[in-house]
Amino acid sequence: MDRPVDTEAPEPTEQDTAATGPAAPSRRAVIGWAGAGLALGATAAGSVAAATRQEEQPPGVDSTAAIPFYGEHQAGIATPVQDRLHFAAFDVITTDRAALVAMLKEWTKAAATLTPGHEIGRGTSGNLPEAPPDDTGEALGLPASRLTVTVGFGPTLFEKDGVDRFGLKARRPEALVDLPKFPGDALDPARSGGDICVQACADDPQVAVHAIRNLARIGMGVVNVRWSQLGFGKTSSTTPQAQTPRNLMGFKDGTRNIAGTDDKALADHVWVAPGDGQDWMTGGSYLVARRIRMHIEIWDRTPLGDQEEIIGRTRAEGAPIGKQREHDSFDPKSLPEDSHVRLAHPDTNKGATILRRGYSFTDGSDGLGRLDAGLFFLAYQRDARNGFIPVQTSLAARDVLHDEYTRHVGSGHYACPPGIRKPGEWFGQALFG
Repeated sequence: MDRPVDTEAPEPTEQDTAATGPAAPSRRAVIGWAGAGLALGATAAGSVAAATRQEEQPPGVDSTAAIPFYGEHQAGIATPVQDRLHFAAFDVITTDRAALVAMLKEWTKAAATLTPGHEIGRGTSGNLPEAPPDDTGEALGLPASRLTVTVGFGPTLFEKDGVDRFGLKARRPEALVDLPKFPGDALDPARSGGDICVQACADDPQVAVHAIRNLARIGMGVVNVRWSQLGFGKTSSTTPQAQTPRNLMGFKDGTRNIAGTDDKALADHVWVAPGDGQDWMTGGSYLVARRIRMHIEIWDRTPLGDQEEIIGRTRAEGAPIGKQREHDSFDPKSLPEDSHVRLAHPDTNKGATILRRGYSFTDGSDGLGRLDAGLFFLAYQRDARNGFIPVQTSLAARDVLHDEYTRHVGSGHYACPPGIRKPGEWFGQALFG
């Protein structure tokens, strides 16, 4: 990254079962015994989720450039999706409201400094030798890499174990519901929830990790990391003119995702509007995060024809079954009744539509030779009660992909406030004000 910037100065302006054996049975034969998995993701735009290779950058996108920090909406939502992710959920460990506010102010200054590619404070070498550096230093010399930092607040920030720690209970939006337990959920509490989340996306993994690491350092004594996730290979695109990414199951995803330039769709389905509820959320969005483990070994032994019926699209082209090209129009009722695309399609769910920004992950093996791999599913919407929840309810009820090949093991729901419009404002200012 570039020269150090003092944060006191004005900010820049701009647990699974897997079949073993020599061959895989057909999808119809395994329905009765491999039903531990859950939906690969509530893909309301009608395609599967996860990605194995970097999407071709859309014209004019410089992977080393800086994304403006200030704006009406937080960056990292409708922004063209970067290739790498570091996501962290934090627990607030203090009951001191003033300390929490002070930390959020420092986080905002740090985010405004990091996104254009600068170091925090006096950087890695500007301090006295006897003092720790202001910046952890691992991104020194790296470009901005389109870093975005997006912050959200979980239900437990407003009330936890019946206690209103920060006087925020009355300001919890009605839309920030506790997500229901869907059939087959196997959620690990250690990988779920959190008072505050931070999503750092960049085209360089070290830049994304650097952002989370420094925010965690700034928050020491106020917050602890509850859980975190690294992601690679974006699994959905907000730039439909670019090549559609593929997932760890080998299928294209993001064919009908909301475009980051589609202002009407964003207004209808992503951004919270005046009158939707708590005024402090106007211009913000609600994030659902789900860690979805794929039963890769079972999938890899499933016949191609069965895979395509399960998804509802051809593997090579990504065309809806019965069509020739990826972007051909289709009636979801023409697809198999239990196919993923049909069950996730807006027409099947009374128009429910979400903006997806998920990432693939591979976190080693589980000790039995099976990859701990899958999709870290991220979906933004105006209200999850009209977005993720109805779509996931549909998938959990009938989706073969859900039944046999995936399992939801982590979850979170967060209210992401509007953007920081100018220097001096800070994350959650309207909430705490």
